Amino acid sequence: MLFGRVHGNAVCTMKYEGTKGLKLLVVQPLNKMLEPIGALQVAADVVQAGPGDLCVMVRSREAALAMPAVKFVPIDLALVGIVDELEVKPDGTYDCTLRRGLNRFT
Repeated sequence: MLFGRVHGNAVCTMKYEGTKGLKLLVVQPLNKMLEPIGALQVAADVVQAGPGDLCVMVRSREAALAMPAVKFVPIDLALVGIVDELEVKPDGTYDCTLRRGLNRFT
């Protein structure tokens, strides 16, 4: 799992059949100290996140499994949780509290 901060929306004029109705967001991947790592990416949103939200993201097959209706869609990054509270301990471990989302994965 990864952390990411939502920066805005992505708009597509054409989508794959199983992805119609999904909201796409532009996110910045973050490390556990909430520092940016890598380039901005587009993620499918299944938890109704908005700009500025700190989110938990999953990649690959886990991202496709997080989709609400169809389980075999070409999704490589999905937002699966919105972080309410994050506590990073001095030894580098952290505790993360998530809000209850709209699907069974949060």
